[in-house]
Amino acid sequence: MTKILAFSGSGRKKSFNQQLVTIAAKGAADAGAEVTVINLADYPMPIFDEDLEASEGMPEAAKQFKQLLIDHDGLLIASPEYNSAFSPLLKNAIDWATRPFGPDIKSEPPFANKYAAIMATSPGGLGGMRGLVFVRLLLSNLGVTVLPGQQAVPNAYQAFNEAGSLNDEETQTRVMGLGSALTQELMKK
Repeated sequence: MTKILAFSGSGRKKSFNQQLVTIAAKGAADAGAEVTVINLADYPMPIFDEDLEASEGMPEAAKQFKQLLIDHDGLLIASPEYNSAFSPLLKNAIDWATRPFGPDIKSEPPFANKYAAIMATSPGGLGGMRGLVFVRLLLSNLGVTVLPGQQAVPNAYQAFNEAGSLNDEETQTRVMGLGSALTQELMKK
């Protein structure tokens, strides 16, 4: 069965981006994927530092996150936009995940040959679109095939209802479609 890992680059409680990726995850599950939705806040990692890595090794949370990446075929990622780029939380988690498990231990690359669909939401009028350029570049440089379709949802404070769905039915369908498209692409492999 196709396995997809879904997460956002936000650790905030009631994060709009976490809500957004959960909607896309539903689309993937409806299309037949086994989806694991996680919150990066549940995997606390120190800021990546090679000296820390050399003295203490990879933090346990980083090992767990990396293993999740390895165990899944595809990724659904929602990234908040921080100054026109991705969030430090997302970048730090990815930095740790690209490290080997130990100094002399080679491990499977967590991103090579994966497929991903990306999305963003923000309170602003562009919906995090500028940050998605950098998410796409980062993932592509790691060997991930990022699907051409993406979704940016503006005006996040008004976009979601109390149930966590999007108020605009067409946008809800497009976000779910990202999960569905990712599932369909992975099933071709």
